[in-house]
Amino acid sequence: MRRLVLFDIDGTLLVSAQSGRRALRTAFEGEYGDLSFFDSVRLDGKTDPQIVAELHTAAGCPERHTEESLERLLGRYLTALEREIGDRGHLVQACPGVPALLDALDSREDVVVGLLTGNIVPGARLKLAAAGIDFGRFAIGAFGSDSAHRPDLPAIAAQRAAERFGRPPRGDEVVIIGDTPADVACGAGIAARAVAVATGNFSVAELATTGAYATFATLADTAAVLHAIVA
Repeated sequence: MRRLVLFDIDGTLLVSAQSGRRALRTAFEGEYGDLSFFDSVRLDGKTDPQIVAELHTAAGCPERHTEESLERLLGRYLTALEREIGDRGHLVQACPGVPALLDALDSREDVVVGLLTGNIVPGARLKLAAAGIDFGRFAIGAFGSDSAHRPDLPAIAAQRAAERFGRPPRGDEVVIIGDTPADVACGAGIAARAVAVATGNFSVAELATTGAYATFATLADTAAVLHAIVA
């Protein structure tokens, strides 16, 4: 069986030393004088547009979330993210086991490797480059740029993989690897297999209750992770 393996970015492929969070806060400084609401919104497991919408709501101004304001804020965010990574790029690191796992997957003819992330595309590129991971090694991608609703992304990725599979893959043909319950849940619409890893903000115990096919503390045991992907 051929498989489409889709990786989340933040907390799964890499840790970015909170660079994304700081950049987003900087973007919102141009919208609100008082940012006391900012830390009430959890960012992990969400798309960038979803986070922006939730921050407006937390500020008590949901009506300010428009297409125009979203474009403006994400533009400021990318400018700030580039600066953050320029200043702190040495703190952006690939998570344990990621380089070896990607190399192992690249060597297999029965696997297509892709991204499934809430990041918009330019943000994904910046973070991956800072961690020393080539964006071009991922053949397929679905991003926050494609939909603000994370559960939409697996089907988008599967449709983009249709040319390689002869049809959109689904079920165990799609494996989503992520570090949050949202990563595990988002593939339900196409019955995808989920592999959870506790290199983000959720523990092994918390992720073990999500219904993931397998849960790991890190991706360092290449053989075990490969088995969970292709078994």
